[in-house]
Amino acid sequence: MDLKAGQAGLKALLLDGASSLFPGYFALVMATGVVSIACHFMGLRPVALALIAANWIAWPALWALTILRAVRFRAQLVRDISDHQRAPGFFTIVAGTCVLGTQNVVVIGATGIGSVLWWLGLILWFAIMYTFFTAVTVRARKPSLARGINGAWLIAAVSTQSVVVLRGVIDVGTPPPEAIQFQVITMFLIGCMLYLAIIPLIFYRLTFVPMTREDFSPPYWINMGAVAITALAGSILILRGETWPLLGPLLPFLRGFTFFFWAVASWWIPFLFALMTWRYLWMRDRFTYEPAIWGMVFPLGMYTTSTYQFDRAMGYGFLDPIPEVMVYVALTAWILGVAGLLRRVTLAFRG
Repeated sequence: MDLKAGQAGLKALLLDGASSLFPGYFALVMATGVVSIACHFMGLRPVALALIAANWIAWPALWALTILRAVRFRAQLVRDISDHQRAPGFFTIVAGTCVLGTQNVVVIGATGIGSVLWWLGLILWFAIMYTFFTAVTVRARKPSLARGINGAWLIAAVSTQSVVVLRGVIDVGTPPPEAIQFQVITMFLIGCMLYLAIIPLIFYRLTFVPMTREDFSPPYWINMGAVAITALAGSILILRGETWPLLGPLLPFLRGFTFFFWAVASWWIPFLFALMTWRYLWMRDRFTYEPAIWGMVFPLGMYTTSTYQFDRAMGYGFLDPIPEVMVYVALTAWILGVAGLLRRVTLAFRG
């Protein structure tokens, strides 16, 4: 009897999780993957390997819930696709897939897995990118800028650059066909365009529209994460400049543009910490777990990895103290996020 009750409870939990699944939950995979890569670069290999195992649990589980939602709760899924607040989260499916591939290539050298995930990520990118922008464009009733825009919109840029980064770590010694080189460079520039098009709207929202403490949510950290992964993508392309023929003439442009994006990512960090201080200390808001919290963990890990690769691409050699410190900040944030997630799952199962 207890076994049947347990099975019924598990089934109810899965159905409830699928019906209310946050579209941006693949940010968990993004955060886990990039923190793993950062730990690998900083010499914390056992942690990096453990996070690969964690990601190979999270990624299939989230896919299972997503497929279950598409089959059993199609109306909710379709409604989310044109929702200005929730729909950008679907881009985490692309980014999570590509970050998982990058994690496997960088940490354990699994280029075969990385190649499969790159093609999957590329297909998902085309499907989600044009579905999203078409859906929000033709929507009859649109929200105001204040209600419709947030940092999650920048995951469109993140997903684009994640495809670039994965291809860049797959083809290290031997260049890919020129058609793929051309496509990767094109996507890097599209990612830059998306960031530069969306960030003015978000910056306007932050500085000219009144915000409550609840308005400043974790997705605003994507303001920094999107530009950090753009700097990482640029750094990877610079490092491939000697082996990819199409990159040679573009290297001066890439160095300047990459420096620009890394500098912008660095500028965001003190501002975002100041806003967090305002919300949780000055306004005394209570910190609670929410799925969007992974949108804060990912940028911390991404800035760590981005700075490490940027330093090597530019040949500076004096930026190492930044990732050496930031890796522990990112890892701590990941541990706190997992603790909150496990507590949420435990309470839901008991309830």
